[in-house]
Amino acid sequence: MLSLNDIETVFARRGAEQYSGEPVTQLEHALQSAALGEAEGADDELVTAALLHDLGHLLQDLGETPTLRGVDDVHQYAALPFLRGLFGERVLGGIRLHVDAKRYLCATRPGYHDALSEDSKRSLKLQGGVFDAAQAQAFIAQPGAPDAVRLRLWDDRAKVAGLATPPLSHYLARARRCALVA
Repeated sequence: MLSLNDIETVFARRGAEQYSGEPVTQLEHALQSAALGEAEGADDELVTAALLHDLGHLLQDLGETPTLRGVDDVHQYAALPFLRGLFGERVLGGIRLHVDAKRYLCATRPGYHDALSEDSKRSLKLQGGVFDAAQAQAFIAQPGAPDAVRLRLWDDRAKVAGLATPPLSHYLARARRCALVA
């Protein structure tokens, strides 16, 4: 299990890496996602899920833009074993379900797919593609799915070069408030 100090170290070591195919770093993307959630009044658990939703990218090393090589890094699952015990299901569920939320939004929201970045479209294919109607209905019926959809929409918008956000310490303080252990 990672501690909050370990998470801070991961961001310090790898947060400056480019977010695949986007004009922001991994840390900038995480901070922007959390800031968007905070701006919409999300609680500590959902803001923490937004901050950590792509931590799986930083806990493995598959090189730059693995989707260009046809690799799905399954990052939505990679961080979960490291975060279990530190956070409850609401945080973990937001992380786990944010990829399927993209598949759901592509199926249910006109124009959503077309607005995705090229890397997000490539990863969508590798992640199983757009849900059919039955899959979309089953997804949204899951506990935590509506939160994951909110998180996904912040994720999509969190790619603005040079956008000012509160620092990592601000969001780690929020994470500390919902952590299961100190």
